[in-house]
Amino acid sequence: MRVLVLGGTHHVGRATVDAALSRGDRVTTLTRGVSGHAVPGAEARHADRLDPEAVREALGADTWDAVVDTWSHQPVAVRDSARLLAGRAPHYTYISSRSVYTWPMEPGSDESAPVVDGDPASTDAADYAAAKRGGELAVQAEFDGDVLLPRAVLVLGPYEVVGRLPWWLNRIAAGGRVPAPGPRDRPLQYVDARDLAAWVLDAAERGVSGAYNTVSPRGHTTIGALLDQCVAVTGSDAELVWVTPEAVEAAGLSGWTDLPIWVPPTGELAALHDCDVSAAHEAGLRCRPMEATVADTWAWLEREGTPAPPSARAGELGLSAEEERRLLGAVG
Repeated sequence: MRVLVLGGTHHVGRATVDAALSRGDRVTTLTRGVSGHAVPGAEARHADRLDPEAVREALGADTWDAVVDTWSHQPVAVRDSARLLAGRAPHYTYISSRSVYTWPMEPGSDESAPVVDGDPASTDAADYAAAKRGGELAVQAEFDGDVLLPRAVLVLGPYEVVGRLPWWLNRIAAGGRVPAPGPRDRPLQYVDARDLAAWVLDAAERGVSGAYNTVSPRGHTTIGALLDQCVAVTGSDAELVWVTPEAVEAAGLSGWTDLPIWVPPTGELAALHDCDVSAAHEAGLRCRPMEATVADTWAWLEREGTPAPPSARAGELGLSAEEERRLLGAVG
């Protein structure tokens, strides 16, 4: 296929470029050209997504077989791109998020769950959920071909710029006593960016459309197995000190941000690791073993270093030294 990736140097975009090139696809990327890693073999074009005339000039009159859009900011950029590319590709994937569902999400819910309001013409990106929903509405309104909306809330693997798995790997590699949020058998749901990318490209080729919860089955792995694998791949002498959800709460800390990836098994965050993914897996999504995701992420960090987070909010992930001491003090 001829594939246009709007993005392509970070996270899901970069994984998509890799996957497409490995399939033998011809790949064009559109980025600002100021960050990330351009992938050799892809034709790189540059424009600011918020400048529609610059995008128009960069893309010219070319056509593609599939478009993959990784934008996570102002919905108006998706609207303008979908409008520009209407009639120039038969399939458009907009990488969305389970954040579009109204909060708190219901455990076990599927794609029919209620969603937040969004404005496809919005120039505001402050509300991530509303921005993603606005992007969904924009491409559905403006693009005249098949539209695929993968909704993944936790995307791990090499090229992850949010920093959740990299934070655990780097912290565990540093050694010492590491607070580990329990219970050890807490089930996790996530997707490796490479598996998401492979599925998106295959789905585009088959003309798959609609919204899909695109993460692993519940319990694909557990927090205990994942952190044990972090210790193993880093060769660290770190000691995982298991703390209860109650101890985390008593220390004034929370899951997802203070303790990345993990959330408590009860409460409003619990559904982040508990959704119905049957539709995506019936449509061909396959998730590689956790051990490969962790090992390959560590190999990437050793090779390229930890990337700068895309926002100040993402940079606040993880525990400070003082927060660690406070949490470890709860268990002695």
